[in-house]
Order: sequence, then C-alpha cells, then structure tokens
Amino acid sequence: MIYVDPLCRHGWVIFGKTVQSCHMWTDGDIEELHQMADKIGLSRRYFQNKKLLKHYDLTERRRKEAIKNGAIELNRRESVESWQKLRS
Repeated sequence: MIYVDPLCRHGWVIFGKTVQSCHMWTDGDIEELHQMADKIGLSRRYFQNKKLLKHYDLTERRRKEAIKNGAIELNRRESVESWQKLRS
C-alpha cells in the first residue's frame, strides 16, 4: 500500500511562494513506491532514502494525483503509527 499524510508547512518555497507538502511512503515493496512516483510524474531523484522513513515529499498537486492513483490518506496519528511499525 502507498500512503500520504496531511499537508503541512515544512518551509518549502517554490517560485517565491511558501507551499505545503506531505510525505508519500509504503509499508510494502519499495518498487511499488517508485511506480507510484512514476505514475504521478515525480522523478526518482526526489526519493529520500532516509533511515527513519524512505519516502517522497509531495506538493498538494502531486498528493491529489497520488490519491487519484490509489494512495491512502492517513491522518497525523495514523501516519506516526505507520512509521513506528516500519521502524520496528
């Protein structure tokens, strides 16, 4: 499954405008995550291979595309619970 968390202000500035962003991750095969990134037009160079959470950061537009393509929206609490399971 592919998941997205709520949009937040993480200090991103694109073209001089502050934008909200979120994370997109999987609890399954990482290739599934890359395939979703491909579907929504996101380059793999944006993949963040972080020890705590392997993910992509998404803008609002890409988040909407991910949801249209089957990503599951989680609230903040659900997202943290998912991340904790991945770390254990």
